[in-house]
Amino acid sequence: MENQQRLKGKKVAILLTDGFEQVEMTEPRKALQEAGAETHLIAPKSGVVRAWDMKDWGDSFSVDVILDDADAYSYDALLLPGGVLNPDNLRLEKKAVEFVRHFFEEHKPVAAICHAPIMLIEADVVEGRTLTSYPSIKTDLINAGANWVDEEVVTDQGLVTSRKPDDIPAFNRKMIEEIREGAHQGQHA
Repeated sequence: MENQQRLKGKKVAILLTDGFEQVEMTEPRKALQEAGAETHLIAPKSGVVRAWDMKDWGDSFSVDVILDDADAYSYDALLLPGGVLNPDNLRLEKKAVEFVRHFFEEHKPVAAICHAPIMLIEADVVEGRTLTSYPSIKTDLINAGANWVDEEVVTDQGLVTSRKPDDIPAFNRKMIEEIREGAHQGQHA
């Protein structure tokens, strides 16, 4: 019962678009909800977004809030699922990049897994930060000024990152811990 109340009263934005890796949204979202958080799927378009499920298209999920209508100030934390297509398409959306940057400017926790740190590069928030990601974007992160490490989960002042779906259990634990702690002054743009 205590675990179910750890994030009671917290609202978490989940920013995504078509092509997000299904398990990298569904499992963290389930963990957040089980811990008492309210979650909203936020996307650039209304209707549904379609997941990628390892090697083929996965399920469709209803969008809760269109990005144009999303008020970043009303959220306590941000979850960025990976997938190759998802962050690559989101990074072209100026409002999506600004939405991500807001969480750093306001010192709010951000959790990004797999390819999602591409959005952190685009938001210009990785310089001097220690994080991990899917190995294929390691060089991009290093070139953007990040200290990249190969670990299942890395926490740096409210920023939680992991490499791949196998890391989700550790990712979820650290994400919940950082959101429960709230604002981190070391989390900055």
